Amino acid sequence: MSCSAGRPTLRVLRLGLLSYSEALQAQARSVRLCAERGEDRLLLLEHRPVYTVGIRQSRYTGEEEARLRALGADFQRTDRGGLITFHGPGQLVCYPVLSLRRLHRTLRRYVCGLEGAAIGLCRRLGVEGGRSGDTGVWVGERKICAIGVHCSHHITSHGLALNCNTDLTWFNHIVPCGLEGKGVTSLSTELGRVVTVEEVIPSFLEAFQEEFHCTVDFSNKETEEQPQNERVLNE
Repeated sequence: MSCSAGRPTLRVLRLGLLSYSEALQAQARSVRLCAERGEDRLLLLEHRPVYTVGIRQSRYTGEEEARLRALGADFQRTDRGGLITFHGPGQLVCYPVLSLRRLHRTLRRYVCGLEGAAIGLCRRLGVEGGRSGDTGVWVGERKICAIGVHCSHHITSHGLALNCNTDLTWFNHIVPCGLEGKGVTSLSTELGRVVTVEEVIPSFLEAFQEEFHCTVDFSNKETEEQPQNERVLNE
């Protein structure tokens, strides 16, 4: 992580629409670069339809996996925190791969910061998101942003997924994040218009910089072994 006027700098990469396996590979490359070169990144992407479960996955049997796959979505077991959720087009996914030591954050404060960035984005668009006793960002009793992270040797992976114009019917087939009686929502639902991922990215990055007191880097500098679908965000 470089510094700009005393503020840490994170490199932003847009990865487009990826399968979950492709995104895992991109995170693994970024974790390696973070450890070897000190390059901290924000990976921004959308997923093809996929249900993912976190480390507490014993309740999700092979039969349950087959049921969800039959809907036309992938199913992935992961090493992030949290239970089951859905990712798909129309959802802003941000995977920060960074050193908590360089950011001077504990894991708890880091997760709180992710919530704060999502809340900041919502407020910029006129949606009053907030925290509850459960991880994530909520609009009343409806979750608008799910958060699940992994941290090893102080380097983070996974991150947050914020519903912009996601097809929320995918959530009807699960108990999102294992929380009975809770709903889901999106920016489009709350604002009564289509809100795309592309539209919200600038506001999200502003909110992220404000929350983490950092600078995001849009440079075109290439790194070794950078796949063709990785491109640095330019504005």
